[in-house]
Amino acid sequence: MFQTARVATRLTIQAVVILEILFWAALVGLLWTHVAYPAVIVVGARLGSRRSVEPAELPAVAVIVAAHNEESVIERRLANLQALDYPAEKFQIVVTSDASTDRTEELAAAAGAHVIRNPRGGKVAAQDRAVRETASEIVAFSDANATWAPEALRKLVAPFADPKVAYVCGQLRLEAADGSNKEGLYWRYEMAVRSAESRLGSVTGGNGSIYAVRRSDYVEVDPRFGHDLALPYLMVQHGRRAVYAPAAIAFEKPTPSNETEYRRKVRMFEHCWLIVLRGKMLRGQPPGYLVALLSHRHLRYASGLLHLVLLATSIALVADLPPTGGWIYVAVLVAQVALLAAAGAGVGIARYYVLVSWATVVSLWNYLRRGVPATWQPAEGTR
Repeated sequence: MFQTARVATRLTIQAVVILEILFWAALVGLLWTHVAYPAVIVVGARLGSRRSVEPAELPAVAVIVAAHNEESVIERRLANLQALDYPAEKFQIVVTSDASTDRTEELAAAAGAHVIRNPRGGKVAAQDRAVRETASEIVAFSDANATWAPEALRKLVAPFADPKVAYVCGQLRLEAADGSNKEGLYWRYEMAVRSAESRLGSVTGGNGSIYAVRRSDYVEVDPRFGHDLALPYLMVQHGRRAVYAPAAIAFEKPTPSNETEYRRKVRMFEHCWLIVLRGKMLRGQPPGYLVALLSHRHLRYASGLLHLVLLATSIALVADLPPTGGWIYVAVLVAQVALLAAAGAGVGIARYYVLVSWATVVSLWNYLRRGVPATWQPAEGTR
């Protein structure tokens, strides 16, 4: 009987050790990606920012708008681009249609844009075709539902005065949501981190509303990848820089609710998981940028999985508290239950965080189960 009790205790201790390792790995991973890494990178940027280089003259630019059935917004988009403060002889507007079946192409042509019709193949394939059919030094890209500030293009191309810069993304400002979506709060936090990454070296991601690439550095990627996550790390792999220009401002309407944002995030994260698992994004990266990718991208996309591990281990450890240090497991479990309760009660930021974290899990399951399509549909309520 005594020996049996000793074996049972030994097994329990081994199980507790494993649970503790998983608990602390999940907790540290979440705190690092959401709190500590942003704080470290912001402080580091203040201590060691790079100097900006002023452009000698404005380069020739082709502004490319990928569109699939965007007749409701395409005229407004083109009018906004045509009103930009940029020499007309130095920029061209191209609408590359992904097999639109409405009046998108007709309206774009009537507005004076160069229109390219593509077979249905997705946004990236349409963008690649447009780049091949233009000759400007810089190719800039925008979504059909975005609006650029008057000086946005000037500010977007200014960093290319530095010959090491290959990619520049501007600042997307989300207009006030019509409903309960808290994406705007998260986006301001994300922009602060992106600004710090840029000042220290290179950003780890961009946005589809406003970005540009030096033509000589443009690369055609898997059409399922998307440019937002793929182009920055590819530029750094090639020894170049991918930077953020906060003065190049674009505006977009967000989805109206946390629930519609959740559905948008699931679709977006499917592509992110594809790149993380198959894009070889960590290969050949300099040490500092490697840490940034792991901290800002890999751990961030794994947030949902880390939360599930943290919740499961918290419950198990509280049920069998060790002799010392048990209070931390109780505190973390209480905090997680409180977060879930607040999300269930409809508290905006709590509901947003829980839904987006869960979207990372659902998107991974979707990717593993059926892969990722190259084509897309506009997000609900963003037009």
